[in-house]
Amino acid sequence: MNNRSPVFILLLSSIGWGVTWWPVKQLNAAGLDSLWLLAIAFFAGALVMSPWFYLQRRVWRTKLSWMIYIALAGGIANVAFQLAIYYGDVIRVMILFYLLPVWSVFGGRLFLGEGIDGLRVLAVVLCVLGAVVILDVLAGDHLQAVSWIDVLAIVSGMALAATNILFRRVLDIPVMSKIAFMFLGSSSLIILALLLFGKKLSAVEPTILVWTVLYGAIWLTLITLGTQWAVTRMDAGRSAIIIVMELVTAVASAALIAGHTLQWHEMIGGMLVMLAVLIEGIRDNRSGKLKV
Repeated sequence: MNNRSPVFILLLSSIGWGVTWWPVKQLNAAGLDSLWLLAIAFFAGALVMSPWFYLQRRVWRTKLSWMIYIALAGGIANVAFQLAIYYGDVIRVMILFYLLPVWSVFGGRLFLGEGIDGLRVLAVVLCVLGAVVILDVLAGDHLQAVSWIDVLAIVSGMALAATNILFRRVLDIPVMSKIAFMFLGSSSLIILALLLFGKKLSAVEPTILVWTVLYGAIWLTLITLGTQWAVTRMDAGRSAIIIVMELVTAVASAALIAGHTLQWHEMIGGMLVMLAVLIEGIRDNRSGKLKV
């Protein structure tokens, strides 16, 4: 397989993540609470992964502790992000979450021994700057005292970086089993959050529940599989930079689907992120130079 295939697959998966707001918005409008939606969707994804989870048990059983770490990191990433979005200012949460490339680059260096060269630093700077420009940090009251919601947003980005690093750390365990544990951890922690916050499942049409199950079993499963398959085949820092395409896609899809008018700062920020992705996409990991 071409060594750029993981970049392409991760790019497609990130685009898929960037459009997930649309089915979630539709299901929310039908009366299904976001946290319950995610609990059902991730549990459906876990059920889809369960055959591989069972068939590959002899492989992952010898490294059960690593699988538990993946379940916890993946679960914390999803729960922390969704709670932060649910209770906080979306723009502020996104700013803090998209510090992800910083955590991934330094985490990859610390735990996986991955190199940090000039082009990688440039890509990280462009990526974070692009996210900041897209989210228009200087406009509005986004710069204020740190709150518990801010902590959740930062933790979600760090946990996702940790999840990706863990996926690379145990390359001998099949991706399908790791995704199964990640989904189990996510659904379990989301259900725990629902119990702690005392949120009950509101009455909704059975068809809405069916669509939610399909959303988790097909959409979430495919984009998670694509993301994690690609993540295990490239540096943690490189993958994190490409994942920020999710933000660009979310803004662009909002313009196309929801009629949101793109502002100049969104277009400029999007170009900065795409430039960072392009640098990582054509960069030679061995030489640290661009390879066209």
